[in-house]
Amino acid sequence: MPAITVKNIPDDLYRRLKSAAAIHHRSINSELIVCLEEVLQPVRLTVDEHLAAAARLRAQLDGLRVTEKEISAAKRAGRP
Repeated sequence: MPAITVKNIPDDLYRRLKSAAAIHHRSINSELIVCLEEVLQPVRLTVDEHLAAAARLRAQLDGLRVTEKEISAAKRAGRP
């Protein structure tokens, strides 16, 4: 498999890439590959595909209910 070296990455861009990798539980290299794939091979979804994806997400959250009061309290407390 080919390898590349990316030089002169701006500090802010590197920090954002590193942060995204941590959030997604990936290495920086894996996160960079995912980013490149998303940009270079965009997947166009139909409206029906978007709706089906939303329905799957809703099904995964079944039973999880958060009140407006809880959301407001979380905003006031800040996020980890």
